[in-house]
Amino acid sequence: MTNSIYRRALQHKSREIEGFVSKYGCTRLVYYESFDDVHRAIGREKELKCWLRIKKIALIESKNPRWEDLAEKWGAQMLFSGESMKST
Repeated sequence: MTNSIYRRALQHKSREIEGFVSKYGCTRLVYYESFDDVHRAIGREKELKCWLRIKKIALIESKNPRWEDLAEKWGAQMLFSGESMKST
């Protein structure tokens, strides 16, 4: 759980986070949920952590069947209209 999915995804991609990420090398964001209430978010996280891997995979594939990195372009340099990578 985080209050900034953008920041957390970039931390994972740069391997700043110890634990699961560094142990397994998982750097793609393939699924996430948003909540307005922190207590509901914590409850959902606890619920998902108790699930078997096969159930988690089914949930991911129901929303993201190709396991695309939903944060692939997060943190990338943005260009304005008419601007090229050469001019930056």
